[in-house]
Amino acid sequence: MDNKDFKILIVDDVPTNIQVLGSILRNESFQIAFASSGKEALSLVKTQRVDLILLDIMMPEMDGFEVCEILKQNPETEDISIVFLTAKVEKENIVRGFELGGQDYITKPFNPAELLARVHTQLKLLNQRKQLEKMNDLLEKKVEERTKQLVSANKKLLLLENAKSNFLNIISHQIRTPLTGIVGFSDLLMESLENEEHKSYMKVIQASSDKLIKFSETALLITSLSAEKYNVKIIPTFVNQVINQSIVRIQKLKEKKNIKTTVNLQSDELKFTVDNELITKCFENILENAVQHSPENGEIVINGKIDNFKITIEFIDQGNGFNQDIIESYSLNNPNDNLLEKQNVGLGLAASKYILKAHNANITLYNNEEKGACVKLFFPYF
Repeated sequence: MDNKDFKILIVDDVPTNIQVLGSILRNESFQIAFASSGKEALSLVKTQRVDLILLDIMMPEMDGFEVCEILKQNPETEDISIVFLTAKVEKENIVRGFELGGQDYITKPFNPAELLARVHTQLKLLNQRKQLEKMNDLLEKKVEERTKQLVSANKKLLLLENAKSNFLNIISHQIRTPLTGIVGFSDLLMESLENEEHKSYMKVIQASSDKLIKFSETALLITSLSAEKYNVKIIPTFVNQVINQSIVRIQKLKEKKNIKTTVNLQSDELKFTVDNELITKCFENILENAVQHSPENGEIVINGKIDNFKITIEFIDQGNGFNQDIIESYSLNNPNDNLLEKQNVGLGLAASKYILKAHNANITLYNNEEKGACVKLFFPYF
């Protein structure tokens, strides 16, 4: 900080005071300007850059308080530091000066050491403020640049997401179209076949076709939900209605293993606010997974109740339970974990988590102490 870089304006109606102050400050190499009245000072700051004003309080026509108030109300001069010049008898009034925006005061008669110390303090603060403003400007420019980069990156990501969605959409439709023909003609062939061995082959073809169609539909659903392009239609729905619909959809799978389903609801009038089709699909996926991992002649228990202002639905099976990495993937502490990257997670369970996310619902997986696994869902209760 070089003194010659700063200009100080002395405002006093007493020429002797101006001479004394000017002499002290000139010896320190400061640039000096003078004004003998408040009006002259206000006129001068319009044409010259001033860093600090030594402002006398008691002046005719316009006192220092009025000058200070005018300067602080003007955006072009509000940042100029003001140090009041006050006689000892006026010292009690200096509080008013601080209230108007003054930074400091110096008592007459002037003590050179005190004067220079207070002037240096104010100029040091001014210099620090300017450096801070420069840093803020630099940071704002960097933030603006980074924001532009992020906007550009987001646009690219959006294009990639759209491309991925469109690709999966096309693939899904392209798979489904020929599969529909395969399924239709396999049904016709099945009716015309008499050889039992050939019929068994055809059943394998039909089962594989059904799996591919389901895979295609689930992949498309996940894509729509993850891209937030699915039109979720939320309406009040009976819980038992959704459960019964999902059980009907897996009836054939249940019958193959003779699996029993038991439903225990707190009330048949128990309702939640959901997209009926999506949640039915979610329950179907969970039940299908439970059936696949249940032993022959096993049982799946479904419990539903209001608990801590949430609708809680439990699916409990008698299988071997979940692997620990799958449980951690569904943990509430890992809401962004990408289940599709897990090798041993079915597409149906992954879709279920996306469905629940679209409903602001949560899911927890855990294994029972004795045997089996439990999938617990938590829906907002309105």
